[in-house]
Amino acid sequence: MRVYISIDMEGISGIATMDQIVRGGHGYPRAQRLMTAEANAAIEGAFEAGAESVLINDSHGTMDNLLHEELDPRARLIFGTPKLDCMAEGVSAEHDVAMFLGYHAAAGSPGVLSHTYSSHFYEVRLNGSLVSEAEVNALQAAAVGVPIGLLTGDDVICGVAEKAFPGVRTVAVKVAHGHTAADSLSPSEARRQIREAAAATVRGAGELAPLRMPDTLELEIDMPSTPAAELGALIPGVRRIADKTLAGTFTTPAELLGCVSVCYHLAADAMISRMALFGRRG
Repeated sequence: MRVYISIDMEGISGIATMDQIVRGGHGYPRAQRLMTAEANAAIEGAFEAGAESVLINDSHGTMDNLLHEELDPRARLIFGTPKLDCMAEGVSAEHDVAMFLGYHAAAGSPGVLSHTYSSHFYEVRLNGSLVSEAEVNALQAAAVGVPIGLLTGDDVICGVAEKAFPGVRTVAVKVAHGHTAADSLSPSEARRQIREAAAATVRGAGELAPLRMPDTLELEIDMPSTPAAELGALIPGVRRIADKTLAGTFTTPAELLGCVSVCYHLAADAMISRMALFGRRG
C-alpha cells in the first residue's frame, strides 16, 4: 500500500490568521510546527495500518514550510516551487490512495482563509462552478487512477469533499467563523482524529474509486487587475472573456494546472508592480 499526501497550511488546526500563514509573520513558526505535527499524525496512522511507503508534498505558498528534521523519517518529502503539478506534484499510478491535509475552501466561498491557488484570484471556476484546490488536485490524482481517501480542514471544505469525492473520510479540525476566525479543535485532538482517520483510510483504500474525469475542463480565472489579465491572455490557448477574466479549455488536469500556475505568478507580479507604481507616485 503506497500513500500520497498533499498538505496545505490554511486548514490545519489552530491556524486562522494571515500572520500565521505568511513567511515572516510572528505566528508563522508556530504554524509550521502545527502543520508538521498533523503531517506526522497522518503518516503514523498510515504506517500503523500497513502502508509500505508515504510520499508527502508540501503544498503551501513557497512549498517549503514543513520542518524537515521533525518530520517522521519513514516518509519522503517533496518541497520547493515551482513544480510541474503544483499541489499534486508526485502523485502517480504507483499510489493506492491520496490524502489531502490542511485544505481550505474555494475563492468566493465562505471558509477560513478561503482562496483558490492564489489570494490574488477573485474566483476560479471549472465548468461553470466555483472550484477549490482540492477538486482540481483530485482530478490530477484521478488522471493517474488514484482516489482521494481522506481530507482534513475546516467544516466548509470538508462539506465540499463529502459531496465531491466518493467514499472520502473527512476530519473537520475547525469550524469557520469568518475568513480569519475559527472555532478549532485542540491540536492534540485534531492529530488523534487525523491519525485514526488515516489508518482507516489505508485499511479501506481498496473500496475507493478515483474521481470521474469530465470530458472537457473549462477554466475561468478572475484576475486581480487589467494588466494581469492582459498578460495572461498571451498564454497560448488562453483567451480574455472580460476585462479581468481569463478562460481556457483543457483536456487534462496537468494542462489546467500549468495554466493556473502561470496565472498565479502573473497575478502576483502584476500586484507587486502596481503597488510599486503607486508607491513612487506618493
